[in-house]
Amino acid sequence: MSVYTVHEPPPRKGETSANPDRFLFVRDGFYFWAFLLGPIWMLWRRLWLAAVIYLAGVAVLLTALWAVDVPPNASLAVDVFLMLLIGLEAGSLWRWTLTRRGWKNLGVVVGDDLESAERRFFAAWSALPASAPAPTPSRTPRFDDSSIIGLFPQPGAPR
Repeated sequence: MSVYTVHEPPPRKGETSANPDRFLFVRDGFYFWAFLLGPIWMLWRRLWLAAVIYLAGVAVLLTALWAVDVPPNASLAVDVFLMLLIGLEAGSLWRWTLTRRGWKNLGVVVGDDLESAERRFFAAWSALPASAPAPTPSRTPRFDDSSIIGLFPQPGAPR
């Protein structure tokens, strides 16, 4: 099961709200291509600021390692660590860029793949009343108490 965050773009001119076809689902997890080709992946996703900061940071770090005369194996280990970090945090970088551009985070959805996550999100989204605003993280669908299984304390009950 994958976890996705759902993002709504800012409305275009003449629109009151964005077209649901333009919603973006960003998977939370490891991005192999961001790990392997970090700067290229960032440029492909139009993460300009993240790519510039990454390249400048790597340049400064490698220059500092070279100035201190660190062995090549240690420098390679630092490179691999940075690549791993980018692979793990690629989804967060993408969400950060979308937030900077004015996209709204509508919530989180879980699914076996992107298609099933989209189906679950739009099924819950279309079940909201027509007069209700677009779902926000605080307006996620609620479940009644009978559908919860587990040993959770009741509100106001003695401990």
